[in-house]
Amino acid sequence: MMSLALVATETAGHHAPEVASWITYLFATILMLMIAALAFEEKLHAKKSIIVGTFAGLCLILETIIAWACGERIVPFGQVTLPDGHAIGLPVYIPAIDWEVITIILGASLFVEVTSKSGIFTWLAIKVTKLSKGDPWWLLIYYGLLTVIFSAVLNNVTAMIIVGSLTGVSLRKLNRSDLLLGFLVTEGLLTNVGGLLTLISSVPNIIVGNSAGISFVKFFLTAAPYVVVATVATLFMAKWRFKITALKTDKEKQIAAELVNGFDENDNIPSKEFFWFSVGALVCFIGALSGQAYLPWNLDKLGMGFIALFFAGVVLLAYRHDVDKFYSSLDWDLIAFFAALFVVINMMEHALVLDLIGNGIAKMLSLPASLASSLLLVSSAVASSVTDNIPLAAMLAKILGGMQTPSDSSYWWCVILGANLGGNLTPIGSASTVVAMTIIHREKIPFSFVKFVMMAAPFAAMQIVLAVVYVLIAL
Repeated sequence: MMSLALVATETAGHHAPEVASWITYLFATILMLMIAALAFEEKLHAKKSIIVGTFAGLCLILETIIAWACGERIVPFGQVTLPDGHAIGLPVYIPAIDWEVITIILGASLFVEVTSKSGIFTWLAIKVTKLSKGDPWWLLIYYGLLTVIFSAVLNNVTAMIIVGSLTGVSLRKLNRSDLLLGFLVTEGLLTNVGGLLTLISSVPNIIVGNSAGISFVKFFLTAAPYVVVATVATLFMAKWRFKITALKTDKEKQIAAELVNGFDENDNIPSKEFFWFSVGALVCFIGALSGQAYLPWNLDKLGMGFIALFFAGVVLLAYRHDVDKFYSSLDWDLIAFFAALFVVINMMEHALVLDLIGNGIAKMLSLPASLASSLLLVSSAVASSVTDNIPLAAMLAKILGGMQTPSDSSYWWCVILGANLGGNLTPIGSASTVVAMTIIHREKIPFSFVKFVMMAAPFAAMQIVLAVVYVLIAL
């Protein structure tokens, strides 16, 4: 990747690259402008992919011009060396994209789209609806718990795609589509809470957990109490905020029970053979994703993205003669948005914008322990709400590791909690909230960037306050 006006300085016998401060502040300004443009997405009458794509192009052009003006050698193609030693030339912006996330979205979306034709998701949605007896409050509880469990054993994106699809079916069956926005927002927020439950639930967990030397069991035992409390608090807050009330009178319960009893989960199953094939594929898909790190014969190296694409390919065999209709149903705007966003974030890394954030956080650690912990968690959350939490978590883990921070220090958990929960502050703070917004728009519900922030901010603030209290009291 070409550098951003790097000035090599001799330090301890090796060259340490630096970036002029004006370049860092220039790119920090561009990042703020991009966030502002996304906030006024509806007024600009432009899709997210176009907005972020424009800023990605601007960053790449500026980087090239600055490098040229500083007399640097422009390297338009990066070199990727394969295990066999073969080198492949790639445009500089291609390695900037997190292809694992892109392939997970592609694979999971295709898998859900194809398997939904078997009626499996309608069947599951009706089963959950029947379990709730038509009570919206109990339905929210069941879907909230399902979201947390799926986020813990799968990944946030896949969890949101599956649960979001089920929610739409259930509420339409109950003639309560008016509650769909509240349900989807709540589920989007709970994916980041569920993503805290295990060491492998999210990439920041893996990065920070490995740096700190936290075991899988230790991680779960430490995170579980907070996840339980935050989930319960989020569900009750959603009940109040979105006016999702329980059925009170016997007449209401009787009408709901009669409506639910009229549902037949087998009505939308066109083929029992394909239904059971889809059930088996779904079980294997969830099992492979949750146990991906433990696959034998080095198959774990292929990553979750490959697993998602592989299972999408398996179920597509059932429609091998007309797969084009499933390709056309993909949300290409979402995929393009993520690709462009990764390029922008990569430019921010090279311009040391993330380092600017990290250096400010590092200075906090010199404060008294309780104050430092609180500020570290809150600042990590705020920073991860406007940028990718993966490089941020990696940078903070490196800072803490360099300070010889003990593995039982609460600072590690401040970064873990902040990096995950910060994604709930904005619709671009995490992949799952972006997917939630996409499902909301697909359902033809008018909902802007600003509306999301106004609606989600109280939830995020509550979750972050609970996290601070948990760190100060329990860790």
